[in-house]
Amino acid sequence: MISTLHIKNVGIIDDISIDFNEGLNILTGETGAGKTLIIDSLQIISGGRFSKEMIRKGQDFSYVEISMYLPENKQNIDGNVVVSREIYLSGRNTCKINGRLVSVNELKSFMKDVLDIHGQHENQSLLDINMHIKYLDGMSNKDIYNFKENYSKLYQKYNEIKREILLNFGDDKEKQRELDLLKYQNNEIEEANLKISEEDELENARTKMMNSEKISKNLCEAESQINDKAIDSISLAIRAMEKIENIDAKYGNTLNSLKSIYYDIQELSRDLEEYNGEAYFDENERNKIEERLDIIYTLKRKYGNSIEEILKYNTEINERIAKIENSEEYVNNLKNELKQIKEEMRKVSNQMTAIREKNARILENRINKELADLEMPNATFSVKLEQEEKFGINGLDKIEFMISTNIGEDQKPLAKIASGGEMSRIMLAIKNVLADVDEVSTMVFDEIDTGISGQAANSVGEKLKGIAKKHQVLCVTHLANIAAKGNYNYYISKEAKENRTQTSIKKLNEEETIKEIARIASGNINDITLEHARNLRKIA
Repeated sequence: MISTLHIKNVGIIDDISIDFNEGLNILTGETGAGKTLIIDSLQIISGGRFSKEMIRKGQDFSYVEISMYLPENKQNIDGNVVVSREIYLSGRNTCKINGRLVSVNELKSFMKDVLDIHGQHENQSLLDINMHIKYLDGMSNKDIYNFKENYSKLYQKYNEIKREILLNFGDDKEKQRELDLLKYQNNEIEEANLKISEEDELENARTKMMNSEKISKNLCEAESQINDKAIDSISLAIRAMEKIENIDAKYGNTLNSLKSIYYDIQELSRDLEEYNGEAYFDENERNKIEERLDIIYTLKRKYGNSIEEILKYNTEINERIAKIENSEEYVNNLKNELKQIKEEMRKVSNQMTAIREKNARILENRINKELADLEMPNATFSVKLEQEEKFGINGLDKIEFMISTNIGEDQKPLAKIASGGEMSRIMLAIKNVLADVDEVSTMVFDEIDTGISGQAANSVGEKLKGIAKKHQVLCVTHLANIAAKGNYNYYISKEAKENRTQTSIKKLNEEETIKEIARIASGNINDITLEHARNLRKIA
């Protein structure tokens, strides 16, 4: 539920915070005081469109923030959630969920499961025909869900096979063209006889060839320095130390070290001589290396960034060639599998249809009873269930809510009802019946009392209170009968300060609530209207 709503710089609202509660929260006030701006702010935080004209005069941004408690939700957020949206005159939008920046679409997706705003001409879910089947299935408790889970797995496999057939089933000319290309590519890769590490080896050999003269020159210099100087010098040093090795043990140790160095240098000399012999390359050998590298580079441009990728691609080519060459048998097997799956899907779909037809009649009876309670005895609600030819995510069924508001009139889709008062009561009846099914935690009703009065208004109030037992309800109203039903009542007013008009909101205590009900009922507050307000409150 919404714990706190914070609004800044929206229309005549300067900066207000509203603490809402569980149950039925009633918002009243004089026309133009800012009630609509509060609903507009909830639309904004739900990802709705925003007009720059809504930014308070003299300010360059508007800001809306709500703090909510969501113990269970689809987004796997457990506990307190803070959602904010800041909009600037420049058009820049900043949306956050628990401090994390999100896009407007992400914000809208999150909030649609949290907040449902119903005004006279709009609704976020009940007017969406795609939601009707969800509501109907929600009435089935767990009866339908095992079938839906089974169908969902079949439907996924069904789409995978269809894609596979589409990929493999083409005309003969097209398949032959693809086969020719694949065989050419396969032959080109196979003829190259690539080895995983050979590119590095060839690059290393080419580097040596390109620097062979430099390598040979410096190897000769190193070998000359060792042979002409180092070996002779160490040899003379050994002879000198041999003359005194018996005088002191340390001289003998030094002599041993010198001999070890002498043997190591001799070994180095032989290595340098061998390296120098390897530094000369035949020109034909060099050409072969260049040609081999050219082949590898060409294949890399065509088939992958490395020899590993080229060989992997060649494996895929071979698999594709095998599929095409055996395509008729392969596709026939897929078609047979698809036929079996379609038979299973149709069976499960028919089982779901039977459950939906049963629950459609239950839903119709309940909603028609609600409509009668709401002073619409001639209205008839029905659930239109049709089976389509193509399989969809919910089976073969198409569900649409239909309504006729007067005797003798044809039923029409719910979204095409013209009268605002009738639409409000129809929506309220449906929401009351589906309160257990609807997962939205907070429902907002903006002037749902439009076009009604008397007993119908009293019935609307009762229905709102019924919904508020399972959902947090925020309701803007002009009728005393409805205001009297509130668990919590708020008064919205406006006043001029420093040549500016600004909105304020106050949570009313019981005595203030009775005075407000009296004001709404007659426009005047006196003993008679106060007594009437107390009676309405007592009945509620």
